[in-house]
Amino acid sequence: MSMIDFRYWRCVMKREWKCPDSEINFYLFTPEHPHKQWVDVRYPKHLRDYGWKASRKNVLIVHGFNGTHSKSPMTLLRDAYLSRKDHNVFMVDWSPLTRFPCYLSALSNMKLTAQCTAQLYAFIMQAGGLAKMTTCVGHSLGAHVCGMISNHLSEKQYKIVGLDPARPLVTNYGSSLFRLGRDDAYVVHVIHTNAGFLGETGLVGHADFCVNGGRLQPGCKGHMMRIARCSHFKSSCYFAATVRRRAKLVGVPCDTSCPKVSGKWGIRLDRRSVMLGEDTPASARGMYCIKFNYEEDCPFD
Repeated sequence: MSMIDFRYWRCVMKREWKCPDSEINFYLFTPEHPHKQWVDVRYPKHLRDYGWKASRKNVLIVHGFNGTHSKSPMTLLRDAYLSRKDHNVFMVDWSPLTRFPCYLSALSNMKLTAQCTAQLYAFIMQAGGLAKMTTCVGHSLGAHVCGMISNHLSEKQYKIVGLDPARPLVTNYGSSLFRLGRDDAYVVHVIHTNAGFLGETGLVGHADFCVNGGRLQPGCKGHMMRIARCSHFKSSCYFAATVRRRAKLVGVPCDTSCPKVSGKWGIRLDRRSVMLGEDTPASARGMYCIKFNYEEDCPFD
């Protein structure tokens, strides 16, 4: 029985660690082919047939709890990278393993998702991709999946961007092997928009950005949980805006706490300000604070 997937109600808890897995799928989007193409990692020689080019950068986008590759704001991230014309965009879809209300089984299923996504990463490298030109971008639980990928590689990833990495149960019970940390890649950047509730607190990566105090974001309305979810998803929308070059967000060095007490950022003068986003320098270190009122709609499902 230990080798049979445990299924209850609509929830699935994987018990067998074999990749590829039918419930974890990868889709490639390129500037020339902006419609999804399913990627079979068993045949790396076929990657170029899908329109993949080794000369372009690669981004792996991983959704979080109750998400899919086709839900916003993951689609905003996808389209932002495609607009740059210099990226191969891979969407990681593990939606059958992270359905609402199955949060506990989703936590367990992160392990297999990371293992199979590591196979995709190796597949890209085998086809001629370069680690320094490849970034894993994950939202919520997807940020931790990005971190866990390196557990299955002989050489850790070059860059990870964590968009408000998930906090519930991860902070209290997740070991360093099962949560995003600065040891998971040579460059780890993190954006906090709902720190202390749905998102992680404090310094997680090499450079973290605490936006609008890190807890609640402007424009989010409704009951408490909806405001929290909206703030949680804003990390993806802010980052997508910087990828598209629609917004320039300047991070001011501040102390390592996030969320911030209202009006108390703990500004530091021993480091320079840096831009948040795709062009954040790899050398950036510490926490950066940003005050920003992003007016564009940030839809989430």
